[in-house]
Formats: sequence, C-alpha cells, structure tokens
Amino acid sequence: MTAQSPKATRPEPNKGVMDIAAYVPGSDKANPNVKLHKLSSNETPIGPSPAAVDAYNNCANKLEIYPDGSATELRDAIAKTHGLNPENILCSNGSDEILGLLASTYIGPGDEGIFTEHGFLVYKIQIKAAGGVPVVVPETDLKADVDAILAAVTERTKIVFLANPNNPTGTYMSDSEVRRLQENLPPHVMLVLDAAYAEYVRRNDYASGIELVSASQNVVMTRTFSKIYGLAALRIGWMYAPAHIVDAVNRVRGPFNVNSAAIAAGAAAMKDRAHIDKSVAHNDEWLPKLTDALTAIGLKVTPSVGNFILMHFPEGDDVHTSEAADAYLTDRGFVLRRVAAYGLPNALRMTIGSEEANQGVINALTEFMKTT
Repeated sequence: MTAQSPKATRPEPNKGVMDIAAYVPGSDKANPNVKLHKLSSNETPIGPSPAAVDAYNNCANKLEIYPDGSATELRDAIAKTHGLNPENILCSNGSDEILGLLASTYIGPGDEGIFTEHGFLVYKIQIKAAGGVPVVVPETDLKADVDAILAAVTERTKIVFLANPNNPTGTYMSDSEVRRLQENLPPHVMLVLDAAYAEYVRRNDYASGIELVSASQNVVMTRTFSKIYGLAALRIGWMYAPAHIVDAVNRVRGPFNVNSAAIAAGAAAMKDRAHIDKSVAHNDEWLPKLTDALTAIGLKVTPSVGNFILMHFPEGDDVHTSEAADAYLTDRGFVLRRVAAYGLPNALRMTIGSEEANQGVINALTEFMKTT
C-alpha cells in the first residue's frame, strides 16, 4: 500500500506563495512633533487636476450604480490624448493589477519571467504568484542591459518586464535599445514596457513604447495615473497592447475593476494639459537643483529622468550611512525610501517634493554630512 501524506489541518496556499516577500509601500511615519514631508512614494507635490477633483465629487450621488465595466469614457480620453485606438486600451485598478493579470494570463508553473536586478519588486511577486520562476538579470551601471536580458532568455521564458524609466534608479533605456531588445526576442516572448514615469522624461532618445506596440504583436505598454496625474488614491492604470492580448486579459480581469469615480477623475485629468505642464515644469526645476545640491555635499546621485532621485552615501563611512541618514531625516519630518530590498543597501530614494520639502532635505542632509 502506498503511504499516504499527512492530511492538512487547514487550507494551504499554492506552492511558492509563502516564499514571496510581501511588497512594503513607502513609509508615511515620522516624528509626530514636526511637519511631515512624505517623499517615499513618488507622489506628485502638485496634487491632482481641479477638474479631476470636480469629476470625482460629481460621482457622490450615484454610488449605488455599478461603474461602466469597459471604462469607455476613460479609454476614449486616453485614446484621444495619445492618438490610439481605444479597442487596444485596457484600464485597471492601478497598473500593478495589469502586471498581475499579464503574469497570470501568460505565465504558468515552471515558466520564466525576466526582470532586471534593480527593477520594480512587483514583477517578482507577480511571476511567483503565477507559479513561474523569476529570472533576475544583472544591470550595467544601474541601467538595464539588452545583451544581458537576451542572454537570459530560454525556451521557458514567457515575459520580460522592463521598467522604463526604472524605479528606483531613475535610469532609462533608449528607444533604439528597446527596439533592439524586441527585435531579438523570440516572437512568443512578451515584452512589457512599464512606463509609469514616461510623462516626466525629457530625453530625445526616449520613447514610452506606443509606436513599438503598434508595430508589434508581442509588446505591451503599461501606464499609471498615480504619478504625474496625482490620482494615486484612486488606483488607475492602463495598458496599450495588441488586440489579441487585450482580448485575453479582458477574459480574466474583474468585470468592474475600475470604479466610477476613478473613471471620471481619470478622464478629466487626462484632458487637463495645463496641469500636467505645471507638474513637468516643477520637476524640471527641482530635479537638477536637488542633484547638484546633494552632489555638492558629498553624495553620489544617479542621473534620473523621473520624479525622484537615488542618492548614494559614501562607501566605507560608518557614520554617514543611508540608515543613519534615514533616521536623521525622519526625526525632522522628511520621510525618504530605503531601497535595500532593491539591492541598494547604502542608498535612499527621494521623491521630488514641494519647494519647502526639497530645501528642507538639502539643509538636513548638509548638516547630517557634517556630523562626526
């Protein structure tokens, strides 16, 4: 008689689930006796468009009605702004949901998903949740490396996740390199271009991926309303993809995955070009100011094209560490992001905040670097 395995005494999660390290959002806790400046989650200091707030408020007297399951108003606003076919757009409860839907739709047990060593932690979570095998590819100077990615592709590879620009490094891959990557991937391997910070980029050799999606059958671009549009609380994301991918994902997503207030506010935000320009102008002013100021006090700053910077503290200095700096800043009300989980133990990521917050961090770190 074959030996029976012990009976489970409670429901057990699927294999590998308990090996997943849960995602930890940016902290919003500081010294309660000082003003809080949360600079840990790349939220915009400009806030949402007034038009988006009005649209959100106008939904208050219709809360008993289900939202439009196709998010037609939002898809149409996105399509008009970017010159796209709305049939190739799918909206979601944050772009994180799309990453999970793509993984669960296209990755099965034993399949591989690729991402780079300092890439968004959610990629690994979603690959493992789908039963897949995460494959981490080394970066070169904190930048994604096309040849390293291609060398990691096997017959089991199903998806390559590429954050462009990347969080938390702020680096990016040029359009020509992205195209070289796509051209050399097997046609059955999906390339997911996570362009959450695309609106902030001011580089002539950068492209968010729209044209590449239009010309390909295996490329998906994801975007978010949580950053420049200032609608993080509403959780709105979207993807632009070939029709066959939209069709497949539509079959597994929740039927009302974007709520009515999010649809209305997102559509209004997408149309408010003046507000977006204001946000871009603020970032364009403070990104170089912060970079120069922090470099001047002895920190290394990775060149960034997003709305955040990655600062590195001196190696071999047991006093001026990222951990000590984090505690020093938090005590003064400035909450930055520790990035040890991204393989960057002696660095902090800082969101470009308000003028008050930015200057406050500069002043605090200037004093911190003088401590002995």
